Amino acid sequence: MQRAVLIPLIVASALFMENMDSTVIATSLPAIASDIGQNPLALKLALTSYLVSLAVFIPISGWIADRYGSRTVFASAIVVFVLGSIACAACSTLPAFVIARFVQGMGGAMMVPVGRLVLMRAVPKHEYVAALNYLTIPALLGPVIGPALGGAITLYFHWRWIFAINVPIGILGLYLVLRHIPDLREDALRPFDARGFALTGIGLSVLMLGLSALGGHLMPLTATYACIVVGAIAVAAYVPYARRTEHPVIDLRLFRLRTFFDGVAVGSLFRIGLGATPFLLPLLLQLGFGLDPLQSGLITCMTAVGAMFMKTLTVRTLRHYGFRTILVVNGILASLSAAVVGLFTAHTPHLVIGAVLLVSGCMRSLQFTALNAISFADIDKPDMSQAASVSSMAQRLSQSLGIAIGAYLLQLSSTLQGHTTIVAEDFWPAFVGIALISLGAPLLHRRLPVDAGASVSGNRRLDAANVAPIQRR
Repeated sequence: MQRAVLIPLIVASALFMENMDSTVIATSLPAIASDIGQNPLALKLALTSYLVSLAVFIPISGWIADRYGSRTVFASAIVVFVLGSIACAACSTLPAFVIARFVQGMGGAMMVPVGRLVLMRAVPKHEYVAALNYLTIPALLGPVIGPALGGAITLYFHWRWIFAINVPIGILGLYLVLRHIPDLREDALRPFDARGFALTGIGLSVLMLGLSALGGHLMPLTATYACIVVGAIAVAAYVPYARRTEHPVIDLRLFRLRTFFDGVAVGSLFRIGLGATPFLLPLLLQLGFGLDPLQSGLITCMTAVGAMFMKTLTVRTLRHYGFRTILVVNGILASLSAAVVGLFTAHTPHLVIGAVLLVSGCMRSLQFTALNAISFADIDKPDMSQAASVSSMAQRLSQSLGIAIGAYLLQLSSTLQGHTTIVAEDFWPAFVGIALISLGAPLLHRRLPVDAGASVSGNRRLDAANVAPIQRR
């Protein structure tokens, strides 16, 4: 088999395992919580710990691959991911489960970017586009299959099999990687920013642990507040440090570009709000409406189906309307769609729920694609790798923060209404709250120039002669 086909399929298989695992757990949260004797809201820590681990280790994955070789790091990442999966399947307490998910995230953080790096370096440029087509398969299919598969496994077998199925897939992937992936590395390495990595790694991990533990989950409130303070101090200390460092692990100077700032920083508001939906929606369907995990998964995956459909129209839509119009108008509609979900009741026909989620998935997909594209519109090639790391890190952090905020709003709503357990009436304030957070992003996007990212969107209505130079904040 040609390298242009074999290597992308090997990388895609690993990415499919990671993509699947990040979505398959959502529909199983109530069952996992019941089995380990925890409030379902406490399981937000299992989701956030995985995302934070991705955010912490993704920025250094490229440097590690250059230093130790892409095959060595990719194979090691699969081993770490599988070991984390085995630990998740064996866990019977919340702290152990959170730690195991963090280990899984470490493997995933190395698998995803290093896999793409392997593809870029091992496949000839004239075959690169064809190779990328194989790589997009897991990103599209994982969110579609994941919720339903997780629900089916939970309903008919046991939630622990969700993680156990990674073992044979990982073993096969490891064999193929060691046999077919070249061990490429760079001779000229930039210095490793150990101090910056310590500040960001410890700061972000401790800060998000504290924010996710709000509500009295996992540890006492005193320890929770201490984590928030210590983490915030470490993150704040990184800002002046990065300014005086030649090769910072996270280059904050990229945010001087208006398009990058809007795509990553402002776009994080949108991701924070809608990042809570994959956590809240399965809980609403199961705890609020009494559906079983499989029914919940089948309904939930309609969002991903809508996202897949929108992929066929995104380029044409952006070319016709341009970035600012899409980010503002579509962003408002997508944010409002989250609030609409809060209006569902146990008597709402499943067909109606599925249709709303389908349309919502289309709008979210368009918004996410627009945010990703405009983030790189004005990035020079030498900064592309660093920009990709920063963007990926910000996405994982915003998702994690969204889950923490959504869970806290749900718990607060339940407490204020005097409910001892989570019921359907507790969800609408949480969905309205996350919708309002998301709504802040499109309102801020209005500041973008009308021709922002025109060279990327291909909007022909903008006169090329009038396109302003790259604008910095």
